[in-house]
Amino acid sequence: MKIVVAIKQVPERDAPVHIAADGRWIDESDLNYTINEPDAYALEEALQLKEKGGDGEVVVVCAGPDRVQSTLREALAKGADRAIHIECDDLGSRDTLGIARILAEAIKEEAPDLILTGLQSDDLGLGQTGVVLAELLGIPHATIIMQVELLGSGLKVKRELEDGWFQHVEMPLPALLTIQSGGNKLRYATLMGIKKAKSKEMKTVAAFPATAAPAVELERVFLPEKQKKTEMFTGSPAEIAAKIVEKLKFEVRVL
Repeated sequence: MKIVVAIKQVPERDAPVHIAADGRWIDESDLNYTINEPDAYALEEALQLKEKGGDGEVVVVCAGPDRVQSTLREALAKGADRAIHIECDDLGSRDTLGIARILAEAIKEEAPDLILTGLQSDDLGLGQTGVVLAELLGIPHATIIMQVELLGSGLKVKRELEDGWFQHVEMPLPALLTIQSGGNKLRYATLMGIKKAKSKEMKTVAAFPATAAPAVELERVFLPEKQKKTEMFTGSPAEIAAKIVEKLKFEVRVL
């Protein structure tokens, strides 16, 4: 089985964030980058499926400037067999459809049995690229996947729903799945894996120029405002307790 995993390189979560001078995105000049966390779980799922099957191939695909090759090398060190770097210096100016198109162009040549992506990206969090990619490739898809089981010529997946519910779906292959974080325990790249990654193939392909203006354009970003607020409750102890529980449930959302 050939599995393609589409990954994205994003700023590290604990990196200090500053808004760029034009206000349209963050200042990337002094940031460190890493693999998008949900994509790391997609990669782990692919590697485990290959190990369970005893054969096959895992190919990682990432679009972006030269710096994304470090993330691709990390994926190779963890066990992926090959990597494809889609050279694209204007990734930030393309909308979801534009990014899905360049991914589809590269993945189509591979003719994979299964495509995995993370559920969403840590930077934008739109959760749309995988679904649009499946539509462009004309294959079935399922989202928010916690578990994958191969069944002969198809597969069975476990989807996470609301309020602790799950859905089990059987699907034909080829298919695309967007993987939820937390379904597996992520592995680390071993010293041997890092050494082997240096000799593994990394193909570089050029992204085709954008053929249309993006349907969605990011106009401005803002840092969240820090606010302090005090609210006094009056009434009997039972009434005050009920008001506190209501606030925790519907405003703070911790209950």
